[in-house]
Amino acid sequence: MACLVPRLSRAALAVLLSLFVQSAVAAEPESGAPAPVVYIKAGHLFDATSDDVRENVVLVIEGERIARIGPAAQVAIPAGAEVIDLSRAWVLPGLIDCHTHLSFRSDQYDPINQVKLTPFDFGFYAVVNADRTLLAGFTSVRDVGSPPFLAVDLRRTIDEGFIPGPRIVASGPALTITGGHGDMNGFAPAVSNMMYPAERDFAIVDSPDEARHAVRAQIKYGVDVIKLLATGGVLSQGDKPGAEQLTYDEMKAAVDEAHRTGRKVAAHAHGTEGIKDAVRAGVDSIEHGSLIDAEGIEMMKAHGTYLVADIYNDDYILGKAVEFGLPKENVEKEKMVGRLQRENFAKAVAAGVKIAYGTDAGVYPHGDNAKQFHYMVKFGMTPAGAIRAATSSAADLIDRSKDVGTLETGKYADLIAVTSNPLERIEVLEHVSLVMKGGKVYKDELSTTKASRP
Repeated sequence: MACLVPRLSRAALAVLLSLFVQSAVAAEPESGAPAPVVYIKAGHLFDATSDDVRENVVLVIEGERIARIGPAAQVAIPAGAEVIDLSRAWVLPGLIDCHTHLSFRSDQYDPINQVKLTPFDFGFYAVVNADRTLLAGFTSVRDVGSPPFLAVDLRRTIDEGFIPGPRIVASGPALTITGGHGDMNGFAPAVSNMMYPAERDFAIVDSPDEARHAVRAQIKYGVDVIKLLATGGVLSQGDKPGAEQLTYDEMKAAVDEAHRTGRKVAAHAHGTEGIKDAVRAGVDSIEHGSLIDAEGIEMMKAHGTYLVADIYNDDYILGKAVEFGLPKENVEKEKMVGRLQRENFAKAVAAGVKIAYGTDAGVYPHGDNAKQFHYMVKFGMTPAGAIRAATSSAADLIDRSKDVGTLETGKYADLIAVTSNPLERIEVLEHVSLVMKGGKVYKDELSTTKASRP
């Protein structure tokens, strides 16, 4: 099984090349050739270094990175230079979603799909979903749950310029207990053991030593971040969202091992006690955080733990997901946690807990990631705060602040543009008009004026 996964992933992605050849990244300049220079005229710039908007700014892009940013009156644009005219637009850093599942589809909720789908299926889904995510303005994501090491392969393939997609911070399969959220519950033992025997080595853990081994195995296969399942979940069978699953000692062993190698740890945690034990164990983020209480909020604030709360997808789960076969058990669990999650998110925001943007994309359709901004503002954040949660704060959480998250000299030229002010109406971000990643334009609906380079 361990040998088959990389081979299948590469084969699936190779087949998909024909679907995206028209979007392939252009070849790099010949060795020694100067990097192409592009000038961007930004009428309004929100660079995410503060809550302010700068007016009439020029960004100078050299190759993949920002070489200079300055007032238009102070930046001379040479005759014949390539210019992207966004004088009437609002320009922001590329957005970051810290909780995605790029290989999942939001129209497949029947549990039997677990035994029907192949690695090829997940590979096809992941490439299509990565493209949709990028075109929605999310130039970086953290994938926190795909089939074994698919996200690692996808990250590498995108980075090589083989297919379009966001920059990926990749996890492996989430660490869980036998019978816990993420395990194959509800199937006959023969089916369960036949489908995913290898996960016993790097996903199913029932002691601190097994947790430590699983982290080491995942690092061996190239992950950037470790995902723990501290409590039960909503979209699993046979468990309760509020029930703690991994023990404190198991989580502490996993966190210590991950941090020792420079990897951060994200903990799926709905339940009150599971959240607290995960924070005590030193995780870097709590995902969901639905049933957090006042003590848990204070603990997160004291430890500097990020909250990544998916407060949009309740609408989709209780609506379209039912049409796509979501079992009654999961509907009832979502009804129990959905409203409380939003209320507790508001309490965490008011208390000053650090917030990073994460949506659980894959539970709802990829490409709709920005729909969560509306709810973050509705439940207590300012528009500027919500945007910074998806830019500078998200970059800090995923440990990529030196490259992305703000528009500053030296960082990647990852940016988006919209046609009206998102600080006045946050929903504007649900349809971005221009997407640039690494100095390459992937989407342009603004009819920008470009002069040819000499």
